Amino acid sequence: MQEAEWGKFSLVEAELRLTANALLDPSNERFVLLSESCIPLFNFSTIYSYLLNSTQTFVQVYDIKGPAGRGRYKHRLWPVIRFKQWRKGSQWFEMNRELATRVVSDHAYFTVFKKMCLWNKCYADEHYLSTWVNINYGAKNSNRSVTYVDWKRGEGGHPAKYERSSITAEFLEFLRHGMRCEYNGKNTNVCFLFARKFSPDTLDKLLGLAPKGEKAYAFRAAAKEDKVTDSLYHGNDRNTICIADQSIFIRSGNETR
Repeated sequence: MQEAEWGKFSLVEAELRLTANALLDPSNERFVLLSESCIPLFNFSTIYSYLLNSTQTFVQVYDIKGPAGRGRYKHRLWPVIRFKQWRKGSQWFEMNRELATRVVSDHAYFTVFKKMCLWNKCYADEHYLSTWVNINYGAKNSNRSVTYVDWKRGEGGHPAKYERSSITAEFLEFLRHGMRCEYNGKNTNVCFLFARKFSPDTLDKLLGLAPKGEKAYAFRAAAKEDKVTDSLYHGNDRNTICIADQSIFIRSGNETR
């Protein structure tokens, strides 16, 4: 087993292995990377419809000035990756099958990143996919994530973490409908399907606020930090969302698993 370390290229390699394994099943159509501290904001049918009907993928591709963005570009990456092509974004991606297949098949950018994008100077997991998409897939990408993260209230280079006292009906409604974005060329107030970072002690309160009349689905809280979540949703008799380690993928099929 290969270990993945925060900030190092091994994290990118782990994400690519997860995606490659999910691609082995030809019925998987959409691929989402999540963490153990993520929660779903909607029920299965809403998430399924939102992703399967989307005409774009959801990968953040930002040109950020300053040391945490452009300042991480290394001239050793040239000429494979030029300064004007360098981008940054959240690692919590959502890709369709076409993009996922192309990314895991990449050799040129993968090789130069692994060799030249070194830990604590580059942070490959925040730049590899965003830069790749900017160069190769920009027109088909929405340039946003479907996972909500609050960096403004975070500390020490980490996003805000929500404890039990943060969970209210109003807060969840804000996450579901409190922002504006574009979906398939039209404005919408449904911008995020998942949110993070939620501590394990929020689970009972989240379940208590789940919509009544629907079967509540949620992540099983991890016993401690960094433990991989092991449950998500079960689908109906035609559609399934599956989870493998820290990624989920949408399947169109004829059985529930």
